[in-house]
Amino acid sequence: MSEQEATMRRIGLVAASVMGAVALALSSAGSAAAAEGTLTVGLNTYTNPSGCYTTNVWPMFVVNHTNQTASVFDLPNCQGHRIAQVGPNQTRTFEFGTSVSIP
Repeated sequence: MSEQEATMRRIGLVAASVMGAVALALSSAGSAAAAEGTLTVGLNTYTNPSGCYTTNVWPMFVVNHTNQTASVFDLPNCQGHRIAQVGPNQTRTFEFGTSVSIP
């Protein structure tokens, strides 16, 4: 095997190792961040929620039966200020809450 072929082979092995490590890191982060359980925002309940949920129910109530913390915002579409958080297995009511975000 020539020196050039050996160098190209080493580069290929390093690239494969890096890509494998990145794939592993992304799959681990994705599964760790996903909420498992149910999240009730206003009158709607979501199973294994992810993202932002807006409600027109006032006062807004949140029932978080997931393994993640939910963030409450004062404007629709998780805009404006984050006014509170609702931890796993907590229920809270918000006079000024409009939307909820969960990973």
